[in-house]
Amino acid sequence: MEILEVLGPAAIFFLVIGIILLWMLFSFVPVRLWIEAWAAGVRISLGTLVGMRLRKVLPAGVVRPLINATKAGLRLHINELEAHYLAGGHVDSVVRALISADKAGIELRFKQAAAIDLAGRDVLEAVQMSVNPKVIQTPRVAAMAKDGIQLIAVARVTVRANIQRLVGGAGEETILARVGEGIVSTIGSSSGHKAVLENPDKISKTVLAKGLDAGTAYEILSIDIADVDVGKNIGAELQTDQAEADKRIAQAKAEERRAMAVAQEQEMKARVQEMKAKVVEAEAEVPLAMSDALRSGNLSIMDLLRYRNVESDTAMRRSLAGEPEAGREEEGE
Repeated sequence: MEILEVLGPAAIFFLVIGIILLWMLFSFVPVRLWIEAWAAGVRISLGTLVGMRLRKVLPAGVVRPLINATKAGLRLHINELEAHYLAGGHVDSVVRALISADKAGIELRFKQAAAIDLAGRDVLEAVQMSVNPKVIQTPRVAAMAKDGIQLIAVARVTVRANIQRLVGGAGEETILARVGEGIVSTIGSSSGHKAVLENPDKISKTVLAKGLDAGTAYEILSIDIADVDVGKNIGAELQTDQAEADKRIAQAKAEERRAMAVAQEQEMKARVQEMKAKVVEAEAEVPLAMSDALRSGNLSIMDLLRYRNVESDTAMRRSLAGEPEAGREEEGE
């Protein structure tokens, strides 16, 4: 009540309004961040911070990375950081990558780091990999030597990120695919599996000499064969399968020949039956012809008797030889 009597209602109203405006000012304008930047030696105006608010840019997401870069001795402009933020980039990651590259003596410009970040790669991880190479392990790669024995190899590839080729360069999957292809090619060209087991470093030397890191975002430092196991005897299995296939083909051809022989035999039997039928038909015409000859006088009784004697003599000889008569043979069949 004493304050109201001293100041009066109007003064209290303006005091409340002032407090509200001051609170809104400090809420909209990051004064604390501005003071923090000035204390760190980064000269930023309040108008710039207000403009960030209007452009829907989080001031702390741009100013604090700028403070870190300035303290690390890097000269970056706030407009570059803000533009990268608006483009959807990770400002803090880019600044930390620039600081790491500067301390490690790696040449890396802001535009290059921003391009790597916008390309979807982790620029900080790339810088760290340039300083501390990464080891990636291939899956189990199976290949067959010339003697038909299967070998299963596992390799460890030591790679270092190539900053200059991070944008547009192939990734780890390409490295693993190329190394696997090189392992298969080297084992396949070996005279035998024992030669590979005796000198597994031959694989790594041959594969490393092919320049598999061309067009990739990495530089291959070494390829080490971690393990080589002996697998199946693929050559023997292939020969067994081929022999089984040849056997089936031969059986099929033999069955085909047997079927053809049976068909030919049936055809011959049919022809023989046809010929016998014709013979029987011809024999049936003999008595008729003899009758006509007797009537016409072309055949005498003596000729007929001689024919009967010859026929009887032939039947007797067949009986003595154990041969069936023609009529009985036909009945038996």
